[in-house]
Amino acid sequence: MLASLRRILALIRKEILAVLKDPRTRNMMMIQPVLQCVLFGYAATLDLNNAPYAAFDRDRSAASSALLAKLDGSGVFHRIANLTRAADMAPLIDTRRALIVVQIDPNFQRNLSAGRDAPVQVIADGRNSNTAGSALGYVGAVVDSFNSDWRRDHGLPQPPVKVVPRAWYNANLETRWNLIPALVGTITMMSTMMLAALSVAREREEGTFDQLLVTPFTPVEIMAGKAIPAMLIGVVQATNALLVAQLWFRIPFAGSYVTLYVGLILFLLAAVGLGLFVSSIAATMQQAMLYAFVLMMPFSLLSGLTTPISSMPPLIQDFTLINPLRYAIDLVHRVYLEGAGLDRLIPDLWPMAIIAAANLTAAAWMFRNRLE
Repeated sequence: MLASLRRILALIRKEILAVLKDPRTRNMMMIQPVLQCVLFGYAATLDLNNAPYAAFDRDRSAASSALLAKLDGSGVFHRIANLTRAADMAPLIDTRRALIVVQIDPNFQRNLSAGRDAPVQVIADGRNSNTAGSALGYVGAVVDSFNSDWRRDHGLPQPPVKVVPRAWYNANLETRWNLIPALVGTITMMSTMMLAALSVAREREEGTFDQLLVTPFTPVEIMAGKAIPAMLIGVVQATNALLVAQLWFRIPFAGSYVTLYVGLILFLLAAVGLGLFVSSIAATMQQAMLYAFVLMMPFSLLSGLTTPISSMPPLIQDFTLINPLRYAIDLVHRVYLEGAGLDRLIPDLWPMAIIAAANLTAAAWMFRNRLE
């Protein structure tokens, strides 16, 4: 047993040195997670920070000016044009100069003073439905605030029912609070699976795999020596992504680091098993990279990273049950944002354990057959 452990440690040392001596692999290990987190945090966001709009104020009253002033002061909208004709609205939307056009009825203030409905038309560019929906939601919030202020200032009764929204775990509903923690699992799986897949393929291309076979290493020891370095590198990359989330984007960590890393190690077992399975069927590094990318794309799309799994068709939802990244993203979100403990993470932990066991068993079987 002790001799087997020494052989595994020697192979682990060899793999880590091979990774550290390669500048490309070194950069991928240290720089890639930081760059991806920063890029996704700023570029891949659904938050509206600068939405251009045009105003078609047909009333030109104090009330309509107050409503438009609220839009201007919201920090989200900036006015690019004051229209005088209805025909001017379409060109602004068609050329994407304006995201929305706000048209105010000629009797806006008169209807408000009389206690009647005062309609405001909002025309949105629906070519990007997510952005248009967000813009309409912001306009609705501004109008609700204007209604409340108008009723208070003119002695009118407030509505009997008022909705006061409160978002748990992400009070400001910032996209990066959801996206950056999810990247901890995504980047880790991508790099871990790639390194595990390339490790054996690199040995075959360089001609050192045959030398490895004449050593006293057993197939299980070779698998362990290839898997553990990839897992260690995965832990380093996950730590880098966590540091970016907390130190750069200031996303507060609510849970336990021990709980998070226990879940990540179980997830890394599943990812490494998949990478070793790929390496057992790939003859060259190019094939290993191609197979890994082919697997990574559907895993990312079906993980809930960008779209909720509940919005997918039932058949696709069933297919996501074999995706370890789905459970890893949910686990990271719950630990990072909710502060969930291990007892509440059982629905994520046991599927990952089954997937890890299945992947490692399949990789071991393929690996043993290829050796023989």
